[in-house]
This record gives sequence, structure tokens and C-alpha cells, in this order.
Amino acid sequence: MERKKYIQIAFISLLLYPLSGQNNHTIYHAFAAGNMKKWKTAMDSIEAITHKSNKELLDLLNYQYGYIAFNLGKKNAQEADKYMIKAYTDLKLLEKNKYNLPVLYAYKAALTGFEIGLHPYKAPFIGPKSIEYAKISVKLDSANAMGYIQLGNIAYYMPSMFGGSKAEALIYYLKALSISEKKIECKNHNWNYLNLLSIIIKAHMDLGQYHHAETYCKKALAVEPGFDWVKNNLYPQVLSLLHFLHQLLEKP
Repeated sequence: MERKKYIQIAFISLLLYPLSGQNNHTIYHAFAAGNMKKWKTAMDSIEAITHKSNKELLDLLNYQYGYIAFNLGKKNAQEADKYMIKAYTDLKLLEKNKYNLPVLYAYKAALTGFEIGLHPYKAPFIGPKSIEYAKISVKLDSANAMGYIQLGNIAYYMPSMFGGSKAEALIYYLKALSISEKKIECKNHNWNYLNLLSIIIKAHMDLGQYHHAETYCKKALAVEPGFDWVKNNLYPQVLSLLHFLHQLLEKP
């Protein structure tokens, strides 16, 4: 009887493993194509798994993180708030299991930042917590790319009068990129890697460093030629700005 039960569990696990892997692949291509409906479907299919491993929960939290950021960008506060609740639930469960605490602190920093995005009046009260969580994240693991991304986001979006700096943010982003490129799993079919490249492009653009932005556009498209956001948005903007500057320099 026990042997039969074990075989059934093993068979179910084999069924779930490709599903999880497929969703990772689906999430990547959904991000590259800018298809957030496909992203949501893949994300929700993972959420529907009854007994998720810690790894699956952390993956799900990562997808929720991306989906919340997208909805905040689209000013869809109701949808963002809905998935904030789900993300906090998964985060608390992972904290209870003490699974990958450095990365969890990075997500705590991110979710706190999202909360400020949803409720700006909370910034003076919870803003310092976001910074504290991000610092703990990299203190616990100095090779934690997600922690450096959150430090970068904090510096990028914080008003300059309170210490924000896009130049400082870029340093953190490039540190995260250096860490990511040393790990195959962080580069291959990983939406976070593509997203980081696009953030670096945007930071260079904001700092007027258009040749550097062009270099990273080419890098992103070499990794994923179908990366819609770079191919059809950021790269054309960079080329247009470079052309404009070139024309200015040619004028007598």
C-alpha cells in the first residue's frame, strides 16, 4: 500500500515538474513579447498548484513582483493591490519556512516600495523600511542580484532632495548585472535578466549616456532578438537621440 502511494506521489511530481518548467519558459516569452495576459495565465496556473515547493513559491513570488510592477506602471491600482495581497501571503509562508532569506528581504524591499506607489502618503513612514530590507538582503548575501536591483530602484525613484540619484542607481544595477552574468540560471530564459538590461538602458538614457544605452540595447537584442520593449521602444528612441546629437555636432 505504501509503495503504491509512493508511486502515485512520484507520478504526480513528474506531471507538475514540466508544468512549472513550462511556466518559467512561458513567463520569459510573455515578458519578451510584452504579453502580460499570457504572463498572468502562466502565473495563475502556478498559484493553482495545491502543494507548492518552496522553489515554486519563490518563483511565483517573482512573477507576482513583475506583474504588480507592470500594473503600477499602467496605473491599474486595483489589480496591483489584489496581487500585493497574494505576494505578501507567499512571502510570509516562505519566511516561515526560512527559505532563501536574502532574496526574501529583497522582495520585502520591493513590496514596500510598491506599497508606497499605491499609497504615496505612506512614504515617510515605510520608506526607510524598504531601504533597510534591501541593505539586509545584500548583507546576508553579497552575491544577491535582486538585492542590488532593489537598492538601485530605491536610488532611482527616490527624489534627489531625499538622497535619490540615478547615477548611484546605475552603479547598483551594473553590480546586479555583473552578479547575474556569472550564473547561467540568471541569464538563460530569465525575464529578470532581460528586465535588468532594459532598466540599465533607461538609466543611461536618463543620464544622457546614449552611446552606453545603445551598447546595452544591442546586448539585450543579442540575448533576445524578440525583446519587444527594447526593439520597438527603447532602441529606436536611443538611435533617434544619437542621430539628433550627431546633427547638432555637424552644424557649423
